Amino acid sequence: MKIEDIKISEAIIREYTDKLLDNLSVDVAIIGGGPAGLCAGYYLAKNKHKVALFERKLSIGGGMWGGGIMFNKIVVQKEARDILNEMGIDSKCYKSGYYVADSIESVSALTLNAVKVGLEIFNLMSAEDVMIRKNKVIGIVINWSAVDLARLHIDPIAIKAKYVIDATGHDSEIVSILERKEGIRLNTPSGKVEGERSMWAEAGEKTIVDNTREVYPGVYTCGMAANAVFGGPRMGPIFGGMLSSGKKVAKLIDAELRRKR
Repeated sequence: MKIEDIKISEAIIREYTDKLLDNLSVDVAIIGGGPAGLCAGYYLAKNKHKVALFERKLSIGGGMWGGGIMFNKIVVQKEARDILNEMGIDSKCYKSGYYVADSIESVSALTLNAVKVGLEIFNLMSAEDVMIRKNKVIGIVINWSAVDLARLHIDPIAIKAKYVIDATGHDSEIVSILERKEGIRLNTPSGKVEGERSMWAEAGEKTIVDNTREVYPGVYTCGMAANAVFGGPRMGPIFGGMLSSGKKVAKLIDAELRRKR
């Protein structure tokens, strides 16, 4: 077979362009491709919703790749082991209630399962703004991550979404944009981003699920962004709460989408 360089370029450009055009309007836009964002994308896409995930980095998976201090093992408590099993991720009992899994397998399996059920992933994309109409977020504004890194003055494009999930981790970037640019009151005790507290795994694993909810009309938080927004502690390399948070936010938004059909 003769291989033509231009045909390779043409295939990439046409297929990517078609994918981007098809996702200019979605049911749910997820910002951040860590374990919580991937899990949310999996369950929403599995329920036949149109979902696109935007990750600023080249790779997705967030902090899960590195486990704890670059030891690529993670811990998941028994309450979330069912999610590992559903994804086909092997785990073993370390001590009662503590299950250890390989972080590389975990990220890979989460990604593969999410893509296979229909989640569209755009890496190297950053959300730099949101769109608000009538006191509700109706979409996001994206640009190539390289544009921000190079400090280039390049205008972005808009993505329409019925719901937006902030899964950007410790920085809670989407909710922070709402607070900084719009000065709006959030659904938090102070009306502002409460800020992440110091590490306490037991409390953090509980609050990350409790804090997974709508923070402003059209915007939900999940994963570490939820604790950053609502003032919960960090929890380190235990990931059951992250996975459960992604599953919970998917369930909440799924119910809203079905209710409005």
